[in-house]
Amino acid sequence: MKKPVRVISANVLERIAEPESRFHLDYLAYRNRKITWAELVARLPHVAMIGDSVCTGMYVSSVLSTFWRARTCRGNNWFLDTDFSSASIRSVSKRLETLSPFVAMEYAGIGALVDRECERQNFFRRILRTRNFSGQIGQLLAAERFPDLILIAIGHNNIDWAWRSPRSELDQPESRLQRHSRHFRENFARQMRRLIEGARMQRHRVAIVVYGLVNFEAYFKGREIAERLRTQDPTRYPHLETAYKYFTSFRPAYRSNLIRLGAMVNKELRAMVSELNRALADNVNVQVRYSDALATADLSRAELLHAVDGWHASGEGHNVLAEAAFSDLGPSLEFLGIKSPPSDSRN
Repeated sequence: MKKPVRVISANVLERIAEPESRFHLDYLAYRNRKITWAELVARLPHVAMIGDSVCTGMYVSSVLSTFWRARTCRGNNWFLDTDFSSASIRSVSKRLETLSPFVAMEYAGIGALVDRECERQNFFRRILRTRNFSGQIGQLLAAERFPDLILIAIGHNNIDWAWRSPRSELDQPESRLQRHSRHFRENFARQMRRLIEGARMQRHRVAIVVYGLVNFEAYFKGREIAERLRTQDPTRYPHLETAYKYFTSFRPAYRSNLIRLGAMVNKELRAMVSELNRALADNVNVQVRYSDALATADLSRAELLHAVDGWHASGEGHNVLAEAAFSDLGPSLEFLGIKSPPSDSRN
């Protein structure tokens, strides 16, 4: 499996050297060689992203190009983008940097599923070096520094309900949708309990945000526009149909039930978080929240889809997701005490 991406905020020493910075005493300790660079970095807030291809800068093209891109793509997405040119993505990481220097950790995996730990990944996902939900949780738990803020946006691959579906269930999918939704919640909750148990062992506060799946009803409106544009001009979206090879339920005949299943899964996620919070009632150091920010983001414009596959997000699409995801972080940041003193406010 790929190692998680780890990025430290730019100009961190310059920022914390300012007397008004809340990390100034840590800076003095580092400058006077009382702590090491690693110890200094460990004292900064750490923010982790767990997710699937929705959280990456991925898009699909030819088989070889897709495999290479899946194994090498880093950043350039709504969570993490280190390019500060005018055309770059105003990611969550850039927005957080206006509040505080921090360390970003990206665990998201291409094609990642919400799974059981014992499940063996198929050949396709092994080639892509996919980290499923259990694998990402395992890597995070094994990290030397446990994050302060954990963002989770995963499960989109689990709602490919038509994949390997028998003909009888394609025609009458209700029981299959119910079964998918139920198993999804069970597997998701099991991994969340692993994560929360790790969080409870920390001495610092930990905030976890579980994002609902993206708004597929709006998304397919944009996809339908892209399909019409390709019909008018075959040079547009050259790999539009390639999506159907990887995600059967994207086919027009199956979309309405994919939308239904997405809504069912989000309902289960919200209920699961409420259940977990009841178990955490006496713990003041761990906060778990459900956010519908991605589930309500308006993805209905074709320009929000990548110009190659009309499937994954374009740069503009990642900006929409970043705006939505960041807009709902206030309660979590407040819980962690991350505020914006004058010295840590940078545009």
